[in-house]
Amino acid sequence: MEEKITLWHNKTTEETFSALLSQPYGLTPQEASQRLAQNGANKLPTSRGRTAFQRFLSQFHNVLIHVLLVVMVITALLNHWVDAGVIAGVVIINAIIGFIQEGKAENALNAIQAMLAPTALVLRGSHQVMIKAEELVVGDVVILQPGDRVPADLRLFRSKGLQVAEAVLTGESMTIDKRTAPQPKECELADRICMAYSGTMVTHGQGSGVVVATGLNTELGKISSLVSRVKPATTPLLKQIAQFSRWLTVAILAVAVATFAFGLLVRDYPVTDMFMAAISLAVAAIPEGLPAIMTITLAIGVERMAKRNAIIRRLPAVETLGAVTVICTDKTGTLTRNEMTVRNIVTADNSFELSGTGYDPHGVATVNQQAIYPEDYPLLTKAVQAAVLCNDATLSHSDEQWKIQGDPMEGALLVAGMKLGLDTDTENKQFPRTDLIPFESEHRFMATLHHSHQGEAFIVLKGAPEQVLDICDHQLSAQTEQTKALDRSYWHQQIETMANQGMRVLAIAYRPTEYNQLELTFDDVCDDLIMLGLLGLIDPPREEAIQAVKACNTAGIRVKMMTGDHALTAKAIAQQVGLMNPQDTLTGQQIDSLSDDELSIRAKDVDIYARVSPEHKMRLVNTLQKHQQIVAMTGDGVNDAPALKRSDIGTAMGINGTASAKEAAEMVLTDDNFASITAAIEEGRAVYDNLKKAILFILPTNGGEALIILSTVMLGFKQLPLTPIQILWVNMITAVTLALSLAFEPKEKSLMQRTPRSPNTPILNTHLIWRVLFVSVILMLGTLGMFVWEMDQGEDIAKARTIAVNTLVMFEVFYLFNARYILSSVFCRQGLIGNVYVLIAIAVLLVFQACFTYLPVMQTLFGTSGLELEVWLRIIAVASSVLFLVELEKHYLRKTARNR
Repeated sequence: MEEKITLWHNKTTEETFSALLSQPYGLTPQEASQRLAQNGANKLPTSRGRTAFQRFLSQFHNVLIHVLLVVMVITALLNHWVDAGVIAGVVIINAIIGFIQEGKAENALNAIQAMLAPTALVLRGSHQVMIKAEELVVGDVVILQPGDRVPADLRLFRSKGLQVAEAVLTGESMTIDKRTAPQPKECELADRICMAYSGTMVTHGQGSGVVVATGLNTELGKISSLVSRVKPATTPLLKQIAQFSRWLTVAILAVAVATFAFGLLVRDYPVTDMFMAAISLAVAAIPEGLPAIMTITLAIGVERMAKRNAIIRRLPAVETLGAVTVICTDKTGTLTRNEMTVRNIVTADNSFELSGTGYDPHGVATVNQQAIYPEDYPLLTKAVQAAVLCNDATLSHSDEQWKIQGDPMEGALLVAGMKLGLDTDTENKQFPRTDLIPFESEHRFMATLHHSHQGEAFIVLKGAPEQVLDICDHQLSAQTEQTKALDRSYWHQQIETMANQGMRVLAIAYRPTEYNQLELTFDDVCDDLIMLGLLGLIDPPREEAIQAVKACNTAGIRVKMMTGDHALTAKAIAQQVGLMNPQDTLTGQQIDSLSDDELSIRAKDVDIYARVSPEHKMRLVNTLQKHQQIVAMTGDGVNDAPALKRSDIGTAMGINGTASAKEAAEMVLTDDNFASITAAIEEGRAVYDNLKKAILFILPTNGGEALIILSTVMLGFKQLPLTPIQILWVNMITAVTLALSLAFEPKEKSLMQRTPRSPNTPILNTHLIWRVLFVSVILMLGTLGMFVWEMDQGEDIAKARTIAVNTLVMFEVFYLFNARYILSSVFCRQGLIGNVYVLIAIAVLLVFQACFTYLPVMQTLFGTSGLELEVWLRIIAVASSVLFLVELEKHYLRKTARNR
């Protein structure tokens, strides 16, 4: 039979069994085998990652590399094998660097596959059998027990205290009490309490359900399909580099063709000579060192971020961080600790607050912000003591961490008890449990019977406040021995106040009983109980997240919360962490009712999105990106994976995050700390600054070389001052030494006080283009001038070219200091010696140039010859001019800016 999309949560169990041609005692083995053969296994398809060879080939997917490859082929056809070999070496070295740094390919679908339950307990022909989860079929009856991972989407028809943790799928921080009654058609995924979904975890109770969807038809499968269809966004830098590369390629080819035609038709050069001149021009103008510098600079950024607990999985994401304008963050486990905490305790005469967060039992009780001694408030102690006794969870301490075994909410009650000085083991020994009524969704409470060693017996009950109030007639006054009539209006007002603060409210009650009572029945807890108090629980925000949100606001980055939790809970957390607009909210249902244009208008201002599904998150990310926003998406659940992949910079939690979220993300936080995102953004901005400085340093080299070749042809020189192989030497040796040192530039002050740069801002603005042209002309005039001077002195061509190459390289050495600051003066201690890597790079370069000039093998390979000391002094005198000329230009620009 074919699986169809049906609103199973809206059907009764009878209608469900009828539609699936099944029965509560399950399918027969023959029916199951038939359906398995017809519909396929209950598993998700795995994705094939790129092979190592495919990843290596992708490194050549760059228009500038394509031009170099064409140049290499033409050079080889002209029998210039050394030149062709050097070009090939340059291209391969770039490819190897990119291949090594790129890392492993995505594996998001396989990670989601791992979340499926490996086995399932089912009824086949009225017999319980354990089968592989992949053998489940629609119509199978599955039995659920605590600790089980739900193996498929189920319509529940039996629930006995069944609670399921669905945070990984829905973002709901609380465990969900499951019931069997049908739910309204329009209710959201997180509110479909008669359903259990594949990949979620049973935390309490027992239940049975009939399989309504398997494999790709489950809610988990739909997310898997969504992930597979999502194309990762291209980073701003890659867009800019691609655009710059196309523009540069067209310009280089146009100038090379024009030069070839001019030399052939006007200067009457031989065709072979003009081919070499055109190739020299192309090689000179192409910044072949740029891909390597970009890759290495980004890799250095990766290393720096790793030290600040942010692991980058894809290199371009480093730079993207620096352009982020919006962070769309999940709530549970990201802004909050994903650890329930008792925050408020209300008794008949006081409202108490408990400090501390998570499962760490350090904290104090306060009244009106004044710390109190719990022993002075017997009602408080009695209420918390009752919550500790009526409890099935345990609290343990290992590896310097407090951990809960059992329901997180019950664990929070134990922590509250410890904060007030109650020891769980001591209380249970002093008042041992004799019997209990376990929690079930039908009656919405848990009750326990206790006997003391002093002849006392009493019943303790905790549960939903409305339910508990219905069976209470009295409340304790400040004197614990006395009771008085229940003030229902007071308690309802307190419940409403706590609910409006986003808290989950529990009520605690008790009743003395006869010591000889050893069994507990529903008749014992149907009325005449005494109200002890209310406990308000919340998943508290991380302290560091509050500071991180504040830093983002200062940096002009908008933080938006997208959660599957309730709107009231989301709003309460938003106010605590300091979102810009913590009042206005949109729910998933409201988003569905809005057109794209209407959502586009609302998305600008709304910062809280509650009860949202993966599709809603995707739509919101797309909407923000259409507004030219650079979107970072954070999350830890399976439900976050599609939006993580679609966003510009997906960020997953490393400790509590699911494997699928990590695999879909570009960045993983090893400490699950929202504050690490702020640190990563700061590093990303620094990386972009350093990339821009490196580009500003590299391009004048290429520009100067191109102008030298162009001028030579225009002026009718018989010999080129630089050969193609010498040009490649200069480009690569200065790139991997001098330009690389700029990747280690210290972060500039006030980096996080800047507003995010626009993604449409080009790498080179008008000022930087002027700087490139200005320095290119300086390099061209000085290098060409030295070459002409030496030729006029009767030097041979090899020596004149050697002087020209060394002059060009020394120009680069001096210009490196200028490039450290784009506008500020470099004539200060920090500017001259503030980056030790600059000094190391210069020393290494001088060694290379000495080898280039004096080693016989290098002289043979590059056509160079040795130089005398006086020549070096002449070279340094000419090359140092760029340092002073560029500093004069900076001074003029600063003065002009001040006068404005």
